[in-house]
Amino acid sequence: MSLRRFFPVLLFLLAGCASHPDAPFVGTPERVIDEMLRLAAPQAGDVLYDLGSGDGRIPILAARRYGIRAVGIERDPQLVARARAAAEREGVAHLVRFREEDLFQADFSEATVVTLYLQPWMNERLRPRLQALAPGTRIVAHQWGIAGWDPERAVEMEGERVYLWTVPPR
Repeated sequence: MSLRRFFPVLLFLLAGCASHPDAPFVGTPERVIDEMLRLAAPQAGDVLYDLGSGDGRIPILAARRYGIRAVGIERDPQLVARARAAAEREGVAHLVRFREEDLFQADFSEATVVTLYLQPWMNERLRPRLQALAPGTRIVAHQWGIAGWDPERAVEMEGERVYLWTVPPR
């Protein structure tokens, strides 16, 4: 196995030393965001929530490409400020909001698409809230799945993984 395959995981773990220990910021590469959004298939009327949104790249790209509303939830005030400035620069501030909040306390019940690049234990802790979202809501995670919930699709791309779940009918 090549080091290239494990490089994103290594960066993710090392970033924890310089950021919040429970949710280090490691930016998602644009090619991975492209795949996440392709799997989520955003449409007019969708509302994307990015939990642990970092510098806002996923909500900004979703708004720019698909014209949908997007909300980033991030607890680091510096990253929230960077994300807001980037949304202004990209001309999508009217479609994108960034909230400085703890993602475990945040209300994201209006989401029709949720994106995640979080540590495995965080995904698992969020599982009940994600499964309680409206049927048909698409959840896309980068790198790690959600323990106890099998994805309907998993894509491997040069050492990166992307998973898709759809909240089933009740």
